[in-house]
This record gives sequence, C-alpha cells and structure tokens, in this order.
Amino acid sequence: MKILVFDTCFNKTYIVLREDNNILASKIIESDSRNYHSVYLIPEICNILKENKILIKDLYAIGVDIGPGSFTGIRAGITIARVLAQQANIKLAGIESLRILAKINNKKNNTLVMTDARKNNVYIAKYDINNNSYLKPILEAKENIEKHINSKDTIITDISTGIFLKEKGYSSINYEEHDNMTGIHLSDIVYSELKENSTDFNWAKVKPLYIQPPSITKPKEHQYV
Repeated sequence: MKILVFDTCFNKTYIVLREDNNILASKIIESDSRNYHSVYLIPEICNILKENKILIKDLYAIGVDIGPGSFTGIRAGITIARVLAQQANIKLAGIESLRILAKINNKKNNTLVMTDARKNNVYIAKYDINNNSYLKPILEAKENIEKHINSKDTIITDISTGIFLKEKGYSSINYEEHDNMTGIHLSDIVYSELKENSTDFNWAKVKPLYIQPPSITKPKEHQYV
C-alpha cells in the first residue's frame, strides 16, 4: 500500500511517501526570504515521486492535514490533495492537526494538545492512549484553558502557549522541538485509518477544519486629492 501524505498547516511543510511500514521518503520544507513554505509543495511532491519512480495513479491514497492551523497552509494543502486524489481517482484521508501533534506523546497516558489561535485564544483537543479523540478540537480563551487540564495528561503545545502554561505552573512539551517526526506521525495515522477502512475516503468529503473564520482585511479606501 503506497501512500503520500503532506502537511502545510504548521510552521513548515512535511511530505512523506511510504509503502506499508517502510518510509520511502521524508521531506521537511521551511519558509525562506522569498516564499511561504507551502509554495514548494507541488515541486517537492514531483521530485519525491520521480526519485522513487512512482506515479500519482500508483498510489493507494493521499493523506493531508485539515487543520486547525495556518489558514493559508490549510487551503494550500487541501486544495492540492483534493485535486490529486480526484484526478488519480484514489482515496483521500483528512486528519486533524492536533491529532498529529498528539502522536508526540509516547507515554501510556492521555494527551492534551493546545496551540495558539491568536487573539488570546487557543485550539484545544484531547486524545486517549490510542490516539482516539475524546474532545474534538475547539476554540477556547486562554484565560479558560486551565479547566481542561488534568494532572495525569501529557500536554503538547507550541512555544507561546507553553510559556503561558509555564507561568501558570504547568509543564508541557513544545511540538516545535519534535517537528522532525510530524510527517511520519501523519503517515502513521493515515496508514492505520486505511487499514481499518472505517470510511470511504472520498476526496470530496475532505474539507478544512477552520473552527474560527479567517481574518479578513478590508481594502483601504482610495483617497482623492
């Protein structure tokens, strides 16, 4: 079973090509002075497939991060995933970003994931030891997040949320220090979902998980002098 997964929702782009339990290629792309990292997604997919002598139609499925996260990243990743899956007539799996981050926890306990959503809000979700969700991603005000914390849970955060929690006396794991495995974690989840065959993986059903509406900047009014 050959699958291609990619993730553009975080601060980097992650691409993984695997066949069953074998990782054939894993690529991490950072933004540079010219472009946001997701701009390089299509060229890198082409390079990885070419190097492994695999065509899109040879894939069993594609997996993509559906958010929450960067609005630009979510749109880019899902649009490309849907187009590729539709054209090749293959399966498409959409996975929550916080569920991917929960895989960082390798202990035998539940996981609480909190990431910055800006405007003094955070995205929150909870997962059990089998990576099953028991609190789907929600938007919560920072001032209210302590009510979600259980001392028995491992907390996964980004830098800013981790600093906020530390000031409150809570310890957490910063996912950005473990991001070298993000693409692999996504591929693990997708591979597991496909083996369980719990859904039809129709590309048309994979949609962004925004939770909150994107910020809209109104165009500046023209001034006539």
